[in-house]
Amino acid sequence: MNGWSLIYEGFDPEQEGLRETLCTLGNGYFATRGTAHEAGADATHYPGTYLAGGYNRLHTEIGGQTIEHEDLVNVPNWLVLTFRDPGGNWFNLQAVDILSYRQELDLKAGVLHRSYQFQDSQGRKTTVTSRRFVHLGFQHLAGLETVITPENWSGPLEIRTALDGRVLNAGVARYQALNNKHLTGLESSAVGEDGLYLCMEMSQSKLRIAEAARTQFTLDDSLLRPSQRLVQESEYMGHECTIGMKEGYPLTIEKILTLYTSRDRGVSECGLDARHALNNTGGFEDLLRSHTQHWDRLWQRCDIGIQDGEDSQLSLRLHIFHLLQTVSPNTIDLDVGVPARGLHGEAYRGHIFWDELFIFPLLNFRIPDITKSLLLYRHRRLEQARCNAQQAGFSGVLFPWQSGSNGREESQTLHLNPQSGRWTPDNSALQRHVNAAIAYNVWQYFQVTDDWEFLSFYGAEMILEIARFWASAASYNPDKDRYEILNVMGPDEYHDQYPHSTEPGLNNNAYTNLMVVWTFCRALELLDMLSSDSRTELREIMHISPTEVELWDDISRKMFIPFHDHGIISQFEGYEDLEEFDWNRYRQQYGDIHRLDRILEAEGDSTNRYKLSKQADVLMLFYLFSSDELGLLFTRLGYPFTYSTIPQNIAYYLSRTVHGSSLSRVVHSWVMARSDREKAGDLWKDALRVDVSDIQSGTTAEGIHLGAMAGTVDLIQRGYTGLETRGGTLYFNPCLPKGLKALNLRLFYRGHSLDVSVTQDTFQIGSRPGRAAPIQVSIKGKSQKLKPGQIASTPI
Repeated sequence: MNGWSLIYEGFDPEQEGLRETLCTLGNGYFATRGTAHEAGADATHYPGTYLAGGYNRLHTEIGGQTIEHEDLVNVPNWLVLTFRDPGGNWFNLQAVDILSYRQELDLKAGVLHRSYQFQDSQGRKTTVTSRRFVHLGFQHLAGLETVITPENWSGPLEIRTALDGRVLNAGVARYQALNNKHLTGLESSAVGEDGLYLCMEMSQSKLRIAEAARTQFTLDDSLLRPSQRLVQESEYMGHECTIGMKEGYPLTIEKILTLYTSRDRGVSECGLDARHALNNTGGFEDLLRSHTQHWDRLWQRCDIGIQDGEDSQLSLRLHIFHLLQTVSPNTIDLDVGVPARGLHGEAYRGHIFWDELFIFPLLNFRIPDITKSLLLYRHRRLEQARCNAQQAGFSGVLFPWQSGSNGREESQTLHLNPQSGRWTPDNSALQRHVNAAIAYNVWQYFQVTDDWEFLSFYGAEMILEIARFWASAASYNPDKDRYEILNVMGPDEYHDQYPHSTEPGLNNNAYTNLMVVWTFCRALELLDMLSSDSRTELREIMHISPTEVELWDDISRKMFIPFHDHGIISQFEGYEDLEEFDWNRYRQQYGDIHRLDRILEAEGDSTNRYKLSKQADVLMLFYLFSSDELGLLFTRLGYPFTYSTIPQNIAYYLSRTVHGSSLSRVVHSWVMARSDREKAGDLWKDALRVDVSDIQSGTTAEGIHLGAMAGTVDLIQRGYTGLETRGGTLYFNPCLPKGLKALNLRLFYRGHSLDVSVTQDTFQIGSRPGRAAPIQVSIKGKSQKLKPGQIASTPI
């Protein structure tokens, strides 16, 4: 491995699923897994191409219940390009003697390279190399180039190229009980002498996907026009031809794809436009050149350099790369959210969760228009969120824990435990803290961009409607003289009800309750900040009365926060009554106990009985807020809060956490950055390995963990630089973990292009020349104005 290339030497069938995910190529509009072009779906390979926002719903009967499930659909496989001896079996890498094998993902250029040499049963040696891209600048285009060289033989070679619409959503083993055929064939045809066309439609959403592909052949630098035989089957369109190969002479096969849908803007009809684009598209080399230019431009804006003496630089860039393939500048013009598992596989059925909380900070300081587009995805679904709230008996808006096409709740009511084979109740829709996360994201976007237009027309409405929801969800307890929020789940996910209760839900989750207080504070601040006209307009449109605002203020001062053991913030009310867990016994018995929920359920037990956590819950408060911000919130509530509260709670909950979520190590590294720099560094490096080493129980083959990937980058960007944006000031309080010698990054803030450099001893920030107004910067408590062209530095 090096700083820009993820390299695999040797073919390993057991690792192919992981490699296919990590070598996925995408452009924010669609992405294609890094599956070999000659391979179909089998026990080793899983071809997959996924369209941003490409959802469809199906019904399945399970356990006597009919459930409806919405999935990000695997669309037709455009990669199909294989070969054989005339009349023989199509090529299978595992059926020959592999002499060499190498696969390289070039992050800088956004190109996947693959090369191998094999010997068949007749002793013939052949070398195959390939390059592919999904064009970053032209979102509808992709290209594949394959070169076949006969090393010690000559003779005929039969080649097939195709578009395969017979694909299923079959990439996640635990979803196998669900119906998975989403596509129906509409039309197919040849396009000229060397082109193919296939149009499919999703069964419920009626989204049409049109693919057109052109395949051309060059032998010894001469363009060939072989006689093409049309292979037309149900939902499958291909060409076959036979070419005379000559020893030592490479045959180059170039395949160009155009992909359009019925939801695209600026098109007449997706099939027509796919074919038109194919006829007017250049060759592989020209497209590759422009593609790499777009990546170079993006890397100049988004790269982060680090020095730690290990391979962390590559992993960090790999994480940035996959984030930018899932949400890119192409996303700005789309009505899509950001799936928790990227566009890389079918885990979580492609749904959008709260992972935006970890993803948006990187985008806010690089390409804030992407964040704005993703926030507008939420705003466009406000009406559905109002329906969600009304159906649950509340006012305001209730955004779903799992979102897909239209913003309804997509969380399942049943969940399969693969360890026991049993379907168990899924209460995760009670994670209503997603509402607070969306309010937080709106506010943080505004803090970075100062985008008053967005705040006035979109953001304010979301924050105020979320505040209205929380006011209706809170109930006053006269015995405590406090407000409470009952029957919810916190971020931990290992606790969804009390041990001896038959009803789901927990009372007064501390993280949720404090986030609610923060939301009310921002809603009140927002009403003061807006211009008189905007404030009056919002109050009239939303029918916000003075009494309602008074209630928000009252709740924000009298919310109940549970405590136990002299200063420990209780994860929820009654947490202290749970049993301590026998960690040693379970580690000895099972080894890997990341998924204690599955282990205990298989034993007939439940995580609800014990003081243990899948991931950070209370500690999320220390991730999102500085000690100063938390101090203000607790003071407002009349609860004591000292600096010792933070390390005391970190020690308590870290010792009871199994890191069963990919996000867990990110949060814990962040909150420990100042109290235990060595441990923080170790946790960060573990977080870097979540996908590249597949340490989450082999789940990366089903899709990347995008929140964790973005979180590891944000740890460098904000966590270790101490970067905060509050009240129009950019705050820095740098503290690098041990082993990290230096970091360099570029930030974009309110019209400034800022170069930030941090070492163990010094901090420096410089604003590149420009026309932006001066900004206020605070470095380790010392505030100053920074003008374009100026540099500020300080010892650490």
